[in-house]
Amino acid sequence: MNCRVLLLLCTIVVMGAAQAQTVELSGILGGKALLVVNGGPPKSVAAGQSHQGVKVIAAEANQAIVEVNGTRQTLRLGQAPFNADARAEGGDQRRIVLHAGANGHFRTAGQINGRTVNFIVDTGASVVSLSVTDADAIGLPYKSGQMVQVGTANGVTVGWVTKLATVRLGSVDVYDVEALVTPAPMPYVLLGNSYLTRFQMTRTNDQMVLERRY
Repeated sequence: MNCRVLLLLCTIVVMGAAQAQTVELSGILGGKALLVVNGGPPKSVAAGQSHQGVKVIAAEANQAIVEVNGTRQTLRLGQAPFNADARAEGGDQRRIVLHAGANGHFRTAGQINGRTVNFIVDTGASVVSLSVTDADAIGLPYKSGQMVQVGTANGVTVGWVTKLATVRLGSVDVYDVEALVTPAPMPYVLLGNSYLTRFQMTRTNDQMVLERRY
């Protein structure tokens, strides 16, 4: 009987670990990252250590590099918590499941051209949009693209239309995705319709399922 109870408890723990994770960087303390996972109390975690499945790779200045489910991502101070649970279910190369954070937004880590970025789903954006800072960080050669006028809070400025060789969420790769690089600062890369229209999108409560169209 005791063995059965222990097995049940272990199963519950494993299931809990598999739930969607939200991760936030709330501070840097002497080279340690102060992490808030799933809305819990802040935890000071040094490089090489883990907390609730989130491993800190490096922590410095106002950011930390962490690894979740084998994927590295950069957390920055002042950003809202993001969802670290974007995945292709059961290794499915055509289906992605996202879970909303506490404020209802769908945030997730992913990759552009093999480099890790933080996305937020934005159905109001016509294309995937990222800042010059993010584009430079991942080595995107955007300045060879077409220059266009972009409206910002400070007026009209110049942006660049370019193509992303790959956009990856979970284990799903989408190729040749149109994007806009803008000088306006952005805490996330906007996952706009140049990516989303490749999928059939279904939302049920706090879960969004993307089924690949082509």
